[in-house]
Amino acid sequence: MHQPVSRRTMLAAGTAGGLALGLGRPHVAQALDGRPIREPHKVPEAVGTGGAVSSVDPYASDIGIQVLKAGGNAADAAIAMAAALGVTEPFSSGLGGGGFFVFYDARSGRTRTINGRETAPASYTSREFADHNGEALDFDTVVNSGKSIGVPGTLATWELAAHRFGTRRLAELLEPAEDLARRGFVVDDYYRSHTESNAERFRMFPETVAVYLPGGKVPKVGDIMRNRDLADTYRLIARRGTREFYHGSIGRAIVEESRRPTTARGVSVLRGEMRMRDIEGYRPTVERPTRSRYRGLDVHGMGIPGSGGIGVSQILNLMAAYSERTKRRVSDLPEVDYLHWFSEASATAFADRNRYVGDVRGVPIRELLSMRFARERAMLFDPDQAMERPVPFGYPDGDYDRPPKTGLRQGQPHQGQSTTHLNATDRWGNVASYTLTIEQTGGSGITVPGHGFLLNNELTDFDFVPLTKGVPDPNLPGPGKRPRSSMSPTIVFDRGRPVLTAGTPGGSRIITTVAQILLGYLDRDLDLVDAIAAPRLSSRNGVEDADLGLKDTPTGAALAAKGHDLAAQRWISNASGIAFEKGRMVAAAETERGDGGSARVVRQR
Repeated sequence: MHQPVSRRTMLAAGTAGGLALGLGRPHVAQALDGRPIREPHKVPEAVGTGGAVSSVDPYASDIGIQVLKAGGNAADAAIAMAAALGVTEPFSSGLGGGGFFVFYDARSGRTRTINGRETAPASYTSREFADHNGEALDFDTVVNSGKSIGVPGTLATWELAAHRFGTRRLAELLEPAEDLARRGFVVDDYYRSHTESNAERFRMFPETVAVYLPGGKVPKVGDIMRNRDLADTYRLIARRGTREFYHGSIGRAIVEESRRPTTARGVSVLRGEMRMRDIEGYRPTVERPTRSRYRGLDVHGMGIPGSGGIGVSQILNLMAAYSERTKRRVSDLPEVDYLHWFSEASATAFADRNRYVGDVRGVPIRELLSMRFARERAMLFDPDQAMERPVPFGYPDGDYDRPPKTGLRQGQPHQGQSTTHLNATDRWGNVASYTLTIEQTGGSGITVPGHGFLLNNELTDFDFVPLTKGVPDPNLPGPGKRPRSSMSPTIVFDRGRPVLTAGTPGGSRIITTVAQILLGYLDRDLDLVDAIAAPRLSSRNGVEDADLGLKDTPTGAALAAKGHDLAAQRWISNASGIAFEKGRMVAAAETERGDGGSARVVRQR
């Protein structure tokens, strides 16, 4: 658990410096030679009023809070923070990727989402990632190639969010990130470790070496990292608009590099098929959120091709159904029983997610979110023994009066573990919850020449071949199709008022992480920062990941005795959120994972 954070520490972290470029420059104290002389503090909890932000990164959080102080709203802050993360967390986010943006408008009382997921080229077929024998291509070979790159949706998401929800021009919101990229930031161990773990594959691509391995070496902790190419790209977009990205020189550079990746001598990678018409035709969409009820609260999440809104809600529904069956409340369960219930609910939800959810027509969203289906699926639950993995999928067909049918036991798809998440709220009560990604850490490893950003490997989120022979697979590639995602930006409401927003990176472990945070806060009487800090269990219908030493505790041993197969992980995800409590905002982030996160409020209390 985290140690309490003193008011003095929180104030020191939250009083970033002045504004200079419209909304302004991030607070990085500068010596005359241009070097930063200190970096913003990472603080896991901040309590106050007037607006709040939380993310994985102190530079991004400082920029977000300055946007709010300058009169911007939650959407403005989220966009500016995301642009900053493209500088300081470029291996998880940036212009070369996509994401899901959930926004609550306090004036109208409505929640809307932006689907900014990347799309496959129009030439892609369901057999795109299979060889002539129908066998899946090697995963890592596809990742590090042009074939994995989808049409980026991040910039289009920012433009649409600024237009529909924000109060500032996109050009103004890019200004702090441009300045941060040009002036530089202090490398911390989290950044260094991500660079080091990707250095070998980065060396396959000379442009990536030039941008992220200055002098051919992994930067050291304390070094100043600058990205002038990205700064110039942000400035170009600010001056000429997003058409320069989707219809102009940046788009042409993306297409050329994905079709003919620039590689080091002796290195050969698969070519992509993206054409200019694919990138010109890209459109993000504004959609309604998924909606479900839990303990009288309304849970809003992201719809398809996201599986997070459905998956998180189905886990909550199953926990409620288990409670009905056993006549026990989740809040009263001993930790072992609570994690057993949570594991069973998660495995069941993933069985149904893998069978039914994808960018296809006819996804039975309403039934997957229904309590009647949850009650039927709960008939498999044994309070004393783990179900055999993989759990078979169910039949969300609306007929729940007869004994439940169960489908086949399916294998599990591959999914990367990167991504980033941020949260923002403002003095008017608007809330933004935004998860964005370039897929796995470092994306495809391919940097757009002269523009300073990595391209995604998002198309490897498709299933390469059907998971089960003879069973329809909704997540095969196809022309213009968006791969299924686990990103789960979530906002919870009580009688129309926000109670909590949360999200996280972590690939398929996003769904279990967000669900566990919600349960910890809503049911287990944990403060939000403690719900985020608690050891995590991620059961995705196979071996169950457990972090922060959970496997080797008495609780882990008791779970094993119930039949759970735990695999020790150092960290699962790197979450953040904001809670709304008695007229104050409680921004929270990690205390340990990712070396800690960064929470800020406008006015400390």
